[in-house]
Amino acid sequence: MRWRRIRAIALKEAIQIRRDTRSLIIALFMPFMQMILLGYGVSLDIKHLPTCVYDREGSQNSQALLKHFQSSEYFRIVSVLKDYREAKAALDADRCRIVVAIPQDFSQKLSDSGGSSVQVLADASDDNTANIAIGYAHSVVDQFQSDLARGALGFGGSPSLLTQGVDLEERVWFNEDLDSRDYIIPGVVALIMALVGALLTSLTISREWERGTMELLISTPVLPSEVMLGKLIPYFAIGMLDAVFCLVFAVYWFHVPYRGTLFALFLTTALFLVVVLGVGFLISAGIKSQVGASQIAVLVTLLPTSLLSGYAFPIDQMPPLVQGVTYVVFARYYVTILKALFLKGSGLADLMQPVLAMVAYAAVVAFLAGRAFKKRLD
Repeated sequence: MRWRRIRAIALKEAIQIRRDTRSLIIALFMPFMQMILLGYGVSLDIKHLPTCVYDREGSQNSQALLKHFQSSEYFRIVSVLKDYREAKAALDADRCRIVVAIPQDFSQKLSDSGGSSVQVLADASDDNTANIAIGYAHSVVDQFQSDLARGALGFGGSPSLLTQGVDLEERVWFNEDLDSRDYIIPGVVALIMALVGALLTSLTISREWERGTMELLISTPVLPSEVMLGKLIPYFAIGMLDAVFCLVFAVYWFHVPYRGTLFALFLTTALFLVVVLGVGFLISAGIKSQVGASQIAVLVTLLPTSLLSGYAFPIDQMPPLVQGVTYVVFARYYVTILKALFLKGSGLADLMQPVLAMVAYAAVVAFLAGRAFKKRLD
């Protein structure tokens, strides 16, 4: 293996990338678009949920409770209803996702026994949103009851009648604001790196077949391993540039905290690029059509990374069989590393298990990619 021949192949591939508009768009424009679309479009937070209210009592206490809902960032009161028929119509027409109904004897029960009830009607056609909204509603009611117990709001009766319960002191680590964007963006970085890397390299060999230049390449004394390295080096450089772009964009545009070391980030990113570039090269060596190769690359990277890597859906909440499948998804380990580096500031010693898995994956994929390309016309 000679470096001079590898450099010549790498220079040829770099020139090809510069002349190929499609490759330039994938390399430069796609990461930007994906960061914008996925960064803003994917969120597990539910805020400003359209809310209708039905106050059957109309007292000072019921209005105080509704003000708690109004001041919450999770609810947005859009309509005041007059009866349950309007509540049903509002939910059916999607004018609101939740209805808060206060009974006629709300204040009387507070005064007599220190406790009352509030009805919440939720549209459960989206069960996840409904469950989260009900949890938020419980928090608002608990806060209202706590204010009453401290005597912050006046009502007919003694605050001592209210049940105090047990106070829960919460401390949230690593994502103090419970912002799902801080949880999602590191996974978006992995998704971009996987898709762009595999998509670009899936065209390298198939492009030679379609343009009729494979015969010239085969007639040269360049070894198959030198062809592979020469073709992948430019894409490796592009991948590292995309990684820098994603890091800067995540930290300075989306304000996601980065607490790890840059050395750990770029070392693990280099390992991940070896895997995705090798996968793309494997696809390109086996499929002589650029369209077919690019479609397979998207299928192999996009679906597993978005669904089975822990990017958006927690792996420990999946069925045991699916959890077992995730161990063969290479993006799983990189997503784990990114989230630990961004949010926890973990060191390489703390990430030894996913790093070793990435090393093993990179070694296997590099070996298979080296064996896949043959200097033959058949």
